[in-house]
Amino acid sequence: MSDQPTDTAATPEAPAEQPQAPKMQVLGQFIRDLSFENIVAQKGVNGEVSPDVQVQVNLDAKKRTVENQYEVITKFKVESRNKSDSAPLFLMELEYGGIFQIENVPDDQLHPFLLIECPRMLFPFVRRIVSDVTRDGGFPPLNLDNVDFVALYRQELVRRAQAEQAAKATPDA
Repeated sequence: MSDQPTDTAATPEAPAEQPQAPKMQVLGQFIRDLSFENIVAQKGVNGEVSPDVQVQVNLDAKKRTVENQYEVITKFKVESRNKSDSAPLFLMELEYGGIFQIENVPDDQLHPFLLIECPRMLFPFVRRIVSDVTRDGGFPPLNLDNVDFVALYRQELVRRAQAEQAAKATPDA
């Protein structure tokens, strides 16, 4: 006689399906819009120049017509002014986009994924473009500091919540 049990109900169940790991593929990258104005060359500067650089970052994402494809646009506005008299030195605006194939990301996590992870993938290319354009525009190359896309995303959530609260508090006319 066999020592093996013959009751098939006692056999362990097959393991539950493991959730698939998120998958992201960059299908393409492109400059959607680029503008650089060398104001110093146009108007000239008197005295010593001590630049103060301000960088503004905005993000936009949208679903494409192809399943699981998204377009993410990073918008950078880089403005340099002279510290002593606030005279503008240069202005650069760059919209840099990427097309992404994204799979296995739950719907409730897709929005932060698009506005955090995708811009993180694009940022090294944006940094290089800003550096090259400022150098080619007659200034020392500007190497952007890393952007904290998580903090940027959280700030946008707070801004939206405040806007919604203000809209609710304002009575309809």
